[in-house]
Amino acid sequence: MNKAVSCVAGVLSTVLLAVFGPSFIAEPPVNAPENAPEKPNIIFLLTDDHRWDALGAMGNRIIQTPNLDALAKKGILYPNMYVTTAICCVSRASILSGQYESRHKINDFVTDFTPEALANTYPMLLKKAGYNIGFVGKYGVGENPPDNRFDYWACNRKGQPPYEYTNQSGQKIHHTDSVAHSMQLCLKEFAGKGPFCLSVSFKAPHELDGNPPTYPVQERFANLYKNVTVPTPETADPKYWNSFPDFFRTDKNIGRERWKPLFSTPELHQETVKDYYRLVTGVDEVVGKLVDQLKQLKLDKNTIIVFSGDNGFYLGEHGMEGKWFGHEESIRVPLIIYNPSLPASKRGTRSNRMALNIDIAPTLLAFAGVDAPKTMQGTDLMKTADRSDFFYEHTFMGSPRLPKVEGVVTQDFKYMKFIEHGYEELYSVKSDPHETKNLASDPTYAQQLNQLRSRYRVLKEMAQ
Repeated sequence: MNKAVSCVAGVLSTVLLAVFGPSFIAEPPVNAPENAPEKPNIIFLLTDDHRWDALGAMGNRIIQTPNLDALAKKGILYPNMYVTTAICCVSRASILSGQYESRHKINDFVTDFTPEALANTYPMLLKKAGYNIGFVGKYGVGENPPDNRFDYWACNRKGQPPYEYTNQSGQKIHHTDSVAHSMQLCLKEFAGKGPFCLSVSFKAPHELDGNPPTYPVQERFANLYKNVTVPTPETADPKYWNSFPDFFRTDKNIGRERWKPLFSTPELHQETVKDYYRLVTGVDEVVGKLVDQLKQLKLDKNTIIVFSGDNGFYLGEHGMEGKWFGHEESIRVPLIIYNPSLPASKRGTRSNRMALNIDIAPTLLAFAGVDAPKTMQGTDLMKTADRSDFFYEHTFMGSPRLPKVEGVVTQDFKYMKFIEHGYEELYSVKSDPHETKNLASDPTYAQQLNQLRSRYRVLKEMAQ
């Protein structure tokens, strides 16, 4: 049985048949030279709406993420990992392509990669280099995902898949569990057949969109965190929402609209955050099973695991729920890189460098010894070079629902401009990490503001 047929047979044997329609490609991967050194396997894990501090390794004393924490202790943790656009469709396109939104031009939920652009994404470049490639979970870019280009595909074609499925036996299956099962099947299929790159994308901990939005958790985690009290963030105080300008401070703002059913009372705040944490713990469980399976298949010594999120998330901060805007809660995400070949001196370390979602693709390619194309704007995170700032952009939809914003994030300051209104924000993130005071009109910071205005124009042009 050839690989493609075997892949389909494996998927047809599962309870996910009613939900997933795995596709395959008949064209075999390019074979590596016989004397070439063994290339590492690569697994990229991506969570949805996962803010940087929803992780035990990042100092969160409530959330339970023992398996991800263990990876961090054996790998490298990046506390300063950011996305260049905080919305799933755009960020996922940036992750795959290594490009800013300004270059890849995917600014909505329906636009697909062009054939040329797709050929320069990290999975297709790895396939060209002889890797078997698989994708499991939520692809999240465009309406016509390239399922037939992958050697293993188990994704719902919807841009935002449901949390629960019902199989032919009437059994309900949570999306996190379905992703785990498909991942296990893919690894069994790929084991012993040359290097592979498996991209695994969870829906968790994204909300289930609706009116009101909800957080469907796995039954076994329903009572987790029941007896703990989640601290109320400083910027949940109504004065911070009320400090926004009129164009922003409206019930039509999606961030505020979704806040009402989920965070408008102390009781809602407690339950929403706990459900969010429960979904993250569900993902962590899958990571533990993944590590165990790699050992069972004798793949653990040569498999790199990279874990990150597609964007952050407001959990009531600034009077909002969601992402999109430029605050830390929205644009900062977790990043762990575990490489079994890391020297002992690097294991369990923290990198202070400013990492970006556009760095994922060139980093994965570098692990495989594949040169990143010149079209990629990110850099290999394993190299010592660091950046001092980056360009942020979010231009989907626009006011009043999602006011468009662009700006510059540095290690000490953050400048954001709502481009439809000319409204500016300036925060000293070093001395004011919760971004409680907008310094844009403070004459003391006039020089800093002008410098960042100038830098913004430069970076905006460079992002094209």
